[in-house]
Amino acid sequence: MLPLQHTIDTSYVVGPVHCYSAEISGELVLFDTGPPTPEAQEHLRNHLDLKALKHVIVTHCHIDHYGLAHWLEKETDATIYLPFRDHLKIVRHQERLELMYDLLLQIGFTADFLERFRDTMNDGTVFPPLPTRFQIIEESLPDHLNLEFLACPGHSQSDLVLTKDQWAVTGDVMLRGIFQTPLLDVDLLTEQRFRNYAAYCDSLTKLATLRDKQILPGHRESIESVDSCLLFYIRKLLERARQAKAFPLNMNAFEVVSQLFDIEAVHPFVSYLKASEIVFIRDFLADPERLRSTLTKIDLLKPVEQRFHQALA
Repeated sequence: MLPLQHTIDTSYVVGPVHCYSAEISGELVLFDTGPPTPEAQEHLRNHLDLKALKHVIVTHCHIDHYGLAHWLEKETDATIYLPFRDHLKIVRHQERLELMYDLLLQIGFTADFLERFRDTMNDGTVFPPLPTRFQIIEESLPDHLNLEFLACPGHSQSDLVLTKDQWAVTGDVMLRGIFQTPLLDVDLLTEQRFRNYAAYCDSLTKLATLRDKQILPGHRESIESVDSCLLFYIRKLLERARQAKAFPLNMNAFEVVSQLFDIEAVHPFVSYLKASEIVFIRDFLADPERLRSTLTKIDLLKPVEQRFHQALA
């Protein structure tokens, strides 16, 4: 039996978010939580037996997917499970932020922008409170649930896909009709920039193994197939790579973003998202053979081969 889908409205560009609940081995499990809003709290109260909730498993710590984890920790006896790399962000929060600010300076962002960005990162609007007691999925997911996880970084470095039998809860890893911006971030294991492009190419190989499963995405309707979802994303990447070539390589990411819109007029996080996209695309342009090799391996090069040539022409 497939998990039950819970659709909760958000104010974000991606629209409503899907969480999923299922009784597994006689225990109630919730995958993702929804955003930190009274409406989301009310939805969970009305559609879940919170007293019976035993496990809350978060695919990745973006606000619409983990926003109520802290609330559920207080309201229920459930154990909260977070991805390992999100655990690193929690225990090394201040260190990560300082490394992030250095990274943004390196790609051209100004000190004035960083002051605005710093306030955003600490005011709770982008990152609401995390649970204070949690387990790490990769280390502590109970064996009796018979759940498997795939680490599929790309959209964020912590993305996990949870699978069981014939279904897979994919969070933001596979979305229909949405181009995912892989977030610019610091790899706390190396203290260098997290290489989203290389990670996403590796993840494509893992995602191709889900072709025989029912995909339960974090947003939009269910996807037609794994291949259709991956091809949409690849085509968008190639299209935007072709557009990005209009900006000379000696123009840094901040300068490119400044050409695209008025940085002072938009939320600092939007500028950060767009800069993340620019860095990701330039990583592809610097090493297109990595993606070509991956697509060949999973038999998806032929449908995009012409676009691939156009993006590099």
